[in-house]
Amino acid sequence: MRVPMIAGNWKMHKTAREAGQAVRALRDLVADATGVEVVVCPPFTALTACLEAARGSRIGVGAQDCYWEKEGAFTGEVSVPMLADLGCSHVIVGHSERRQYFGETDATVDRKIDAVLASGLTCIGCLGETLQEREQGETLAVLDRQLRGGFARHLGSPRLVIAYEPVWAIGTGRTATPAQAQEAHAFLRQLVGRMAGPDVAAGIRILYGGSVKPDNIGALMAQPDVDGGLVGGASLDPFSFARIVKYRG
Repeated sequence: MRVPMIAGNWKMHKTAREAGQAVRALRDLVADATGVEVVVCPPFTALTACLEAARGSRIGVGAQDCYWEKEGAFTGEVSVPMLADLGCSHVIVGHSERRQYFGETDATVDRKIDAVLASGLTCIGCLGETLQEREQGETLAVLDRQLRGGFARHLGSPRLVIAYEPVWAIGTGRTATPAQAQEAHAFLRQLVGRMAGPDVAAGIRILYGGSVKPDNIGALMAQPDVDGGLVGGASLDPFSFARIVKYRG
């Protein structure tokens, strides 16, 4: 059975103090939530504060990115062993903003996923189409290319989570309809099945990311192939995020 995951991507928001306060508030709000994995992904500078605030709770703490080498002359980068040493449990890889603004490619996503899984952490690997690609009817072709190019070697790992995030729905207030999300998720699961077998396809979790909010999470989670959410702006407020985590009421 696939355990739903609700992960909050805080992007470039919150100082260490603010992040710690948010996690302390969140841990009380979701203490009675069962049957769902809860993760927050703050900026690098707030990881320690969040880990301290989350200690003894059910909240996992992850990073928003990583570099694939263990160490070296890579100024400004952070390796997965460094994140593991802090106590991080998850790492987001290949987010559309990393692809759009910082040159992330399917090839670098592949190397980063490899590094995360090799260190024993859970990897939330992102993919998704732009508005232009959707309007041109290329959504499924883009997903096929990204999954094969960045994820193919790693599909058998139980610590790999796929996050489908239509770029046109991120931070725009626009959300894929439940039917659109289900179509993409079902296609990805079928493709995983063809690439890695039906058992892997049945077990892999596929999250939806793109303007997830308390008022739409229920309809999204009602879809058979949607296994959780990668939440952006709505995760910054502990009360809003807790409502998403507790989508079943």
